Amino acid sequence: QVQLVESGGGLVQAGGSLRLSCAASGRTFSDYRIGWFRQAPGKDREFVSAINLTGGGRSYADSVKGRFTISRDNAKNTAYLQMSSLKPEDTAVYYCAAARILRTVISSTEYDYWGQGTQVTVSS
Repeated sequence: QVQLVESGGGLVQAGGSLRLSCAASGRTFSDYRIGWFRQAPGKDREFVSAINLTGGGRSYADSVKGRFTISRDNAKNTAYLQMSSLKPEDTAVYYCAAARILRTVISSTEYDYWGQGTQVTVSS
């Protein structure tokens, strides 16, 4: 089992920044690929970003490319999502997820473990 706990969400004005953290415990963190997803009210959960085991491979949704940066620190068992130039449409609950084997990074069904989510609200 892997336990994931997100933190760092909050209320921010448009154009502002937030850094989300995803702290992992349980199994060996460096054995898992990490993804970030988000879900806005009334909408499906959508892929935001993913990072491979070492941090050398990263993927982003087009909607956040150039504004968000995913990273991980395997020594601290933590992944991060740095969010800049935030827009009201970024408002959602953000979830981190972990996967041992990942064929399609954007598919939520590929991930084995999920955190409880952290709310991000961007005001206009």
